[in-house]
Amino acid sequence: MGEFLIFAVTPPRLTTGPEQTRQIAEVTLARLRSVGIDGLVLYDIDDESDRNPNERPFPFLPTMDPAEYLARDLVGLEVPAIVYRAVSKHAEDGLRLWLRDQDPARALSVFVGASSREKTVATSLSRAYELRTEVRPDLPLGGVAIPERHARGAREHLRLIAKQAAGCSFFVTQVVYDVNAAKDLVSDYHYECAAQNLKPVPIVFTFSVCGSMKTLEFLQWLGVDVPRWIANDLRHADDTLDASYDQALATAIELIAFCRRVGVPFGLNVESVSIRKVEIEASVRLAGQLRAELRR
Repeated sequence: MGEFLIFAVTPPRLTTGPEQTRQIAEVTLARLRSVGIDGLVLYDIDDESDRNPNERPFPFLPTMDPAEYLARDLVGLEVPAIVYRAVSKHAEDGLRLWLRDQDPARALSVFVGASSREKTVATSLSRAYELRTEVRPDLPLGGVAIPERHARGAREHLRLIAKQAAGCSFFVTQVVYDVNAAKDLVSDYHYECAAQNLKPVPIVFTFSVCGSMKTLEFLQWLGVDVPRWIANDLRHADDTLDASYDQALATAIELIAFCRRVGVPFGLNVESVSIRKVEIEASVRLAGQLRAELRR
């Protein structure tokens, strides 16, 4: 498995009515059919205020459960879904029941641990991995990869290998702005896999357009490291959205070439979490462009 394109969205807000929810799902699927994506990611949004003591740039608004949204409103989805599970907020019994109900032919999952050590945890990430092994070992499972964490401690590649041993068959990064941090992670992971005689699994790099400086502040609040030169470019650009589009495309092209050269399988994920139509359309356009790049 490698060189694939996926698209990521958040489910509608919890307060959204059934009819509007169906309309959102229909519009989303219609937009993406022309791109030719290989999978759809559904995020499980959690309040991460424990991660950062600073004021959240955007208020936390609870969203629908991604698994319920998939089952009820995305019945027309023609590709596999990757359903995120923020396992720290799900009790073990509920997680066990959810795992039993999953159809590995239609859905994959990514388990996400607590956003900080201080957070109250209903189920730990390690326990969630154990439950999946016990209840649904055939469910393809992914893990989170954080290049910025690797830049700080140079041990993220070892975390990936440990997660691989626990059952992960792919990894998805948070939004990539620092291409060098991402390349460092890929390189260290590649050579550590070779040293341990392991077959590397795909790393999926996430990209997102940024339509305003407030959105950029929110990404930084979430822990995404944005190099100063990129922040400066976006801040002083005539059109922040166009500048971020060009930056995301250039970063993706560089990572495509690097992964192909070192022989690490990879995928590309375009994230669209904005409610602004212009940003959603730019995300879909970016996905289409990345599809073309993968075919080169």
